[in-house]
Amino acid sequence: MNNNTIAALILTKNEAKHIERCINSLKGVCDEVIVVDSFSTDNTCGLAEKLGAKVYKNPWKNYATQFNYGVYHCNIQSEWIWRIDADEFLEGNLGKAMKKALKDCEDDVNGVYVRKRIDFMNRSLLHGGWYPSYHLKVFRREHGDCENRWMDEHIRIFDGCTITVDDGNQVDANLNDLTWWTDKHNGYATREMVDMLMMQYGLDAKAQEVIPKFFGTEEQRKRWLKIKYIKSPLFVRPFINFIWRYILKGGFLDGKEGFIWHILQGFWYRMLVDAKIYEIKKRFNYNEEEIKNYLKDNYLTKY
Repeated sequence: MNNNTIAALILTKNEAKHIERCINSLKGVCDEVIVVDSFSTDNTCGLAEKLGAKVYKNPWKNYATQFNYGVYHCNIQSEWIWRIDADEFLEGNLGKAMKKALKDCEDDVNGVYVRKRIDFMNRSLLHGGWYPSYHLKVFRREHGDCENRWMDEHIRIFDGCTITVDDGNQVDANLNDLTWWTDKHNGYATREMVDMLMMQYGLDAKAQEVIPKFFGTEEQRKRWLKIKYIKSPLFVRPFINFIWRYILKGGFLDGKEGFIWHILQGFWYRMLVDAKIYEIKKRFNYNEEEIKNYLKDNYLTKY
């Protein structure tokens, strides 16, 4: 019989608005709650500890290094690790279904996909290719970690196989306003710029990547599509992305909130990434070696 104990691993920085909702959704599901905090200045840590979480503090480099700090340095005792962000929570029967799946699964199962839903401005995004979306969120300890990338980092398992728990949702529902959202996505755009340039110039730690395959897992398909996206024309691809998701994939069916989401996330954000890529290339007069050296000096060594 499999050991179905689970440790939730949550990364935080000023998440007092979300942390209680997140941890409360894990009650009766996770045997440990591990919080790795990047020196919050609000009451995030106090609220987490009050709800029984073990809180560790570590300086932020990027998501992957912070998450892997939790995996390897926070004395996790449970058999399984559940990756969940502070602004996410478990909905429906997902927790119970997960416990049963881990108890009954074969010994060679080392990862579990769950269904993720995004709520934006208090509306669930059910179209535009955003739902249903399956992500590898649960993995067996010592058999997986987070691939080290600046953006779009996925959980990777080292061996064995995966299963899917298709019951309930892991919901991403951030409660902050649009000023916070755009500030955060400005930072994301810089990370995305770095990640895309590293992929373009072969500096992206290929040995740790999810293998790109169109007919593979969701992560493999996303990585394959990202490679194709990188090869498409600068400034044209944000228009294509918006038309594909909002019109052809039915994003317009999610009302005004869906329209705002696709304009901001599907077009503005992608255009900002392209503008930052253009800025870097123009700064170095499109000299490939100088761009590579800039990336190596400023980002590659920070993994």
